[in-house]
Amino acid sequence: MQPTGGEEMIQVPHVLGELSREQFLQEYWQKRPLLIRQAIPGFTGPLTPDELAGLALEDEVESRIVLEKDGKRPWELRRGPFKEKDFARLPQTHWTLLVQAVDHWVPEVADIVEAFRFIPNWRIDDIMISYAPDQGSVGPHYDNYDVFLLQGLGRRRWRIGPPCDENSPRIEGTPLRILSEMEVTDEWVLEPGDMLYLPPRIAHHGIAEGTEGCLTYSVGFRAPTVSELLSGLADFASDRLGDAGRYADPDLAAQANPGEITPAALARVRALLQERLDDQAFLAEWFGSMMTEPKIEAAVVPPDRPLTPKQIRNRLAKGAALRRNEGSRFAFVEQGPDAVMLFVDGAVHSCRGASAALARRLSAQANLPGDIPELGGDDAGPLELLSRLVGDGSLRLE
Repeated sequence: MQPTGGEEMIQVPHVLGELSREQFLQEYWQKRPLLIRQAIPGFTGPLTPDELAGLALEDEVESRIVLEKDGKRPWELRRGPFKEKDFARLPQTHWTLLVQAVDHWVPEVADIVEAFRFIPNWRIDDIMISYAPDQGSVGPHYDNYDVFLLQGLGRRRWRIGPPCDENSPRIEGTPLRILSEMEVTDEWVLEPGDMLYLPPRIAHHGIAEGTEGCLTYSVGFRAPTVSELLSGLADFASDRLGDAGRYADPDLAAQANPGEITPAALARVRALLQERLDDQAFLAEWFGSMMTEPKIEAAVVPPDRPLTPKQIRNRLAKGAALRRNEGSRFAFVEQGPDAVMLFVDGAVHSCRGASAALARRLSAQANLPGDIPELGGDDAGPLELLSRLVGDGSLRLE
């Protein structure tokens, strides 16, 4: 599937109202909810409800419909891809369409992410867009991650509750994690351009109001679990280390019972694992690779006709601009004053000198004009780096 929508670049707005980024992070991030009126003044969003429904017809796009009423059971969950007749059969009220990772397919939606880059790249997940007619909702629930809820078309009433956990009572008979009871501590109606920030595990319930329907843009963040980290580390170590490093016990002492796993044996195992965790380069390569793997593989596709470095230089000289693929993830780890380890879509690139400066620039900006300072010297590294990234489909020339 090719990205839809136009290619115009927008100016990055400051979405925190009168708060600075530092104030927000210190006083609100993962601490308490925040309502920001007119975070993006006049914002209604780049998509219409029909266009969002069109995305939900595509095989590569993850989508869901939640029916509170008139389904086979209360709070019925349906998974896409859908057909047009599925939408024609929906009731007039009390349902919600949710489409995941819309920013991976629509450049104008990807531009919205740039306003939230005061959070590290590797923490940003995607933008989910939900459409609901009057009274549409997914029920009272909580998420395990931070989210900014930016109101597009229409109005949505948000009811906020206290923190929840796995023991909070839920409605039975549905795969959705809907709370069976929720104390309301705050209540607001959001109109186009308003935004609500919610820390992890805060109970919330959003209900669409009005006959025109409601579009909400949910900017979600990644918070890997310990099990996900351990699983990813094990896979990475298996690929990278092979048989390197093996348990040994030259100081083995006779045991009274051969069936015992002694504290000394456990200490050796801990030391063996700790040695890898203390290896900063190994840890950085694993974590950077894991956290930049594309959420949707189909969104990062190499071009049919790869460009040579010379062609890329010529195109840039003639005014072409560089744009990050909407589904690509960029991050880096400093390795010294003149070197970085750049991670792009799970791949590792060692960069030095002008290439390191370019790597930092590419990680900070999704869009670069053709006048790139790092290409002005005699160092061929920056152009080679661009050639690899364009060839991989992580960058494109426009």
